[in-house]
Amino acid sequence: MLQPPIGEYALLGDTRSAALVSRGGSVDWLCVPRFDADPVFGRLIDADHGGRFEVSVEGEIEARSYRSESAVLETRWRGAGGAATVTDAMPVSVKGLCPQLALVRHVICTSGEVDVRILFDPRLRLPGQRPRSSRRGRALICEWGALAVVFQCFGSEAPEPGVPKSIRLRQGGRLTLVASLADRTPAILLAETDALGLIEETDRDWRRWAGEIEYAGSFRQAVIRCLITLRQLTYSPSGAPLAAPTTSLPERMGADLNWDYRYAWPRDAGIGSGAFLAAGRTEEAQAFLRWLEIASRLTLPRMRVLYTLDGTPGHAEREIRGISGYRRSLPVRAANAAADQHQLDVYGWVVDTGWHIVSHGCPLDGPSWRMTRSLADFVARCWRDPDAGIWEERGEPRQHVSSKLLAFVALDRAVRIARQRGQDLKRADRWERESMALRSEVRERGWNPSLNSYSAAYGSDDLDASLLLVAMSELESDRPDRIRATIAAVRERLGAGGVLLYRNLPGGGEEPREGAFLPAASGWSTRWRVPDVWTRRRN
Repeated sequence: MLQPPIGEYALLGDTRSAALVSRGGSVDWLCVPRFDADPVFGRLIDADHGGRFEVSVEGEIEARSYRSESAVLETRWRGAGGAATVTDAMPVSVKGLCPQLALVRHVICTSGEVDVRILFDPRLRLPGQRPRSSRRGRALICEWGALAVVFQCFGSEAPEPGVPKSIRLRQGGRLTLVASLADRTPAILLAETDALGLIEETDRDWRRWAGEIEYAGSFRQAVIRCLITLRQLTYSPSGAPLAAPTTSLPERMGADLNWDYRYAWPRDAGIGSGAFLAAGRTEEAQAFLRWLEIASRLTLPRMRVLYTLDGTPGHAEREIRGISGYRRSLPVRAANAAADQHQLDVYGWVVDTGWHIVSHGCPLDGPSWRMTRSLADFVARCWRDPDAGIWEERGEPRQHVSSKLLAFVALDRAVRIARQRGQDLKRADRWERESMALRSEVRERGWNPSLNSYSAAYGSDDLDASLLLVAMSELESDRPDRIRATIAAVRERLGAGGVLLYRNLPGGGEEPREGAFLPAASGWSTRWRVPDVWTRRRN
């Protein structure tokens, strides 16, 4: 059986891990104890052996949505003889006597009577391994060595792992189901009232957080939803921003562009920081920069393309065999070889983050400025070198124009910070000289008269969506005609319908190897306008 379309999954997250819930009520992805660990529900990319946790109602879905300004999910079902609502939540707070991680699912019959289907089938790792199970009173304990998942079912006896069960509810009848984690710690059993209380506490936590967002425009609900998602994908113990909670979802069905994005990219940290800053959430923006400063200590002056959630270098990439992949798309990969690449644009995003934090009235502390200064020194020495580019090409390094644009950003913004601080002014003079040399080279070697646009790389006739960064970079601030021409060329060549763009296209009239992205052209040129913040499509 094929997995549902990825667009039908909803995200539940507690800022340590995240679950993907299909429209049909099946949790098909959840890694424990954190985002980058092994999945306990892995059906998303292992349809044959992966675990899942289904709670569904016989009938059709009338509506499914998050509660307003919250990450609590509600699904309304309509059956032949009645209706029911399923509420799903992952508590953010772990105060007091609470499990390390919990997924609470509550079903209430709102009219007539309905049949509820439950399937609790946890399988750890890929391929999925069935647990050793036992019971403690009414709780089902599923164990794999020192790790256990506890399943509590209030309102009925918990079924055996992997055995479906149907329960009939009449109006006012309810079921409360809790899957909780015990990783090298004692299992914590909840009372039903405590489990229901966690749903409401989770809702209050998110509403309280969203209520502090400083945005009152016509896009407020969309902005809040985006920022909630960013916060869900921020690993709270370290402040690391996760690129995605999944691995190996294909760029194109059946193709091999399937990557593991359960890492923290400094580039994404910078973009996310800008979104938080624009919405008045300076605490999250500063946490991103602090994480970057800690993560880069062992690698300065080099900034790695990606780091683990703990701030250590990425792992060696490997293929996981013996599983089906998402809709038979192989290979399935763990870790990401991009960790070993040199990507020059990363430095620009990080320094630009520091500049925007300063611009919002939050001076950089000593360690953050020393990191920024070190990165600018590195760019001043090495901006002439080729790199792998923003799209992490796995071929020979090239002179990518978008990388040069962000190298200019790194030098230019470092100069601004230094002069505002009144420190390291001789260094700032050197950075400024190098930025002017870089600008001259990009204007001479990056512009393609036949395209009437900047090209993807020096001497290339290819276009690349990342060229839209020319506006944000301010490298051509005195030549707006070149900015307009580049945007027009990218839209014409790479447009995929509506606001969608392809990152780039293969030569020779070949079909695109991947789906379209949403760079939102206005977002590239006005990076800090929240509704238009660039969203790089992740798995």
